[in-house]
Amino acid sequence: MKALQGKNTLITGASQGIGRGIALEFARQGANVAFSHIASDEVAQVLVDEIKALGVECSAYHVNATNLADTENMIEAIVKQWGSIDVIVNNAGITMDNLLLRMSVEQWSKVLDVNLNSVFYTTKASLKYMLKQRAGSYINISSIVGVTGNAGQANYAASKAAMIGFTQSVAKEVGSRGVRANAIAPGFIATEMTGHLPEAELKKWLDSIPLQRPGTIADIANACVFLASDNSTYITGQVLHVNGGMYM
Repeated sequence: MKALQGKNTLITGASQGIGRGIALEFARQGANVAFSHIASDEVAQVLVDEIKALGVECSAYHVNATNLADTENMIEAIVKQWGSIDVIVNNAGITMDNLLLRMSVEQWSKVLDVNLNSVFYTTKASLKYMLKQRAGSYINISSIVGVTGNAGQANYAASKAAMIGFTQSVAKEVGSRGVRANAIAPGFIATEMTGHLPEAELKKWLDSIPLQRPGTIADIANACVFLASDNSTYITGQVLHVNGGMYM
């Protein structure tokens, strides 16, 4: 039996990169997949078609992650369609890097709004359904810089660190009702964005990783499958570091 057979899942920010990889792996593992995006409908439809070809159901929602009302409507539509919502991966996120002295209020606020407030909105909108079912799993995609910090990323690091505190607070609030909340903190992951790094900067990153390679999108997707599955039913309030030993 597939690890997520029959589970109804939502991944936010899944039109590309890590979110897209998670959505596809969930489908391979038997889950019905809903995802939110701000890409074009054409781009989203390509992913919908790929997921449906794997033999599961899929729905795409063009939703701004920073809008609570839109998020509530999306969650309600998913539950109406499938009868439950079993797993939510809060993946939507952006970067607007700058040194603190040069960072604008807009750069600070926008990153906190997309990366952190969206997690609050999605969790708040869906929690009543999970509590009623007395089961569910929240997986929040944090970052290694939420633990270590990083120069030029005060806004991003703050959002990812706050996400960890939020995750652990939710885990304590709802654990007695069978609902779990965990975070994944990726390290240096090979994506389209990191593929454009200068060779010298890439070498610097690799030298700091004991496994001597960047992580892959599949590494993060597989970690999400574990936390979404019934193989992790006694795990909550934890931060799963997927970083090749970069932080330990």
